[in-house]
Amino acid sequence: MKTINKYVALCTMLVAVVLSSCNDDRESISRVTYYPDFDFMGASEIIHQLGTPFTDPGVTASEAGADIAVSSSASGVYRFGSSLDVDVSDMYHFTYSATNKDGFEGSVSRDVYVVNNGDLVNSIEGIYTATVVRNGVSSPQYENLGYIIIWKNSDGTYEVSDAIGGYYDKGRGYGNNYIAPGLVITANDISANDFTYSDHAVRTFGGDIVTSGMTVDAGAKTINYLDSWTIGSTVYDFDVTLTQVDF
Repeated sequence: MKTINKYVALCTMLVAVVLSSCNDDRESISRVTYYPDFDFMGASEIIHQLGTPFTDPGVTASEAGADIAVSSSASGVYRFGSSLDVDVSDMYHFTYSATNKDGFEGSVSRDVYVVNNGDLVNSIEGIYTATVVRNGVSSPQYENLGYIIIWKNSDGTYEVSDAIGGYYDKGRGYGNNYIAPGLVITANDISANDFTYSDHAVRTFGGDIVTSGMTVDAGAKTINYLDSWTIGSTVYDFDVTLTQVDF
């Protein structure tokens, strides 16, 4: 069990002014409010096998040592489901909220990744970390960024949660309004590295991205490709290496 958000005592001074014909008397009243204190059951990030039952480990909350009610909600970040679906690969963001007796709310969250790892011989779906080199420049800031999901669509194609490997979302910390969704991959022959790709763009920034040169190494559990992003008159080349994560 991990305890987070230890209580914070907020002292509010309320001043009552009593007026009379002779003098002013001022009475000070202090009140302490205890913000919700949360205890996580399980980890703040969970990788879960696609197609198997999921039980939320849960979160408890207390106010000054007394249990208070917790409400929760979950939504799919990349595929926009309104609740966790064990049959749909996605990152599901769970939010747990509680309100103390004075109406002050607190919340904590966890991410649950519902995924299936392919063998990179017959399937490239899975959960990966990403290392990204932009225009030939590398930096530890853009190494081992987690996580990128590749899921398999019903028509047999594959789709990538963020085709530029989390460069802006995670590397720069801009958030998922700056991912590059929409890369759909048709695997004509994985063993021959024969793929075709859809064009896509960086959310918020726009522009056009063209993917090329995908190479799959089943032994190393890696996928490498080049994303060339044209925005205005500028071209940025993202050399993306995905490394599959065992779980």
